[in-house]
Amino acid sequence: MTIKPLADKVLLEQFEAEETTASGLYIAASAQEKPEFMKVVEVGPGTEEDPMTVAKGDKVITAKYSGTTVKIDGKEYTIASVKDILAVVE
Repeated sequence: MTIKPLADKVLLEQFEAEETTASGLYIAASAQEKPEFMKVVEVGPGTEEDPMTVAKGDKVITAKYSGTTVKIDGKEYTIASVKDILAVVE
């Protein structure tokens, strides 16, 4: 299945959450926090008010509770507005 975001929307994929702490303790899956670092999978064309400032493959930092989470072919993605992206990680 192919997903093509519309207008100023982007399709994001989450990085895997840390499974251990810095000291080596394992974190239960239910206690792991969703990371705010994401990878851009697809981008919409943008709008005049909100031009597209990210590209496919960029690593980005998003606002904590932004976007809508969807599950497609067993993988979890987030569809968010380009306004919800706070920074590009280089």
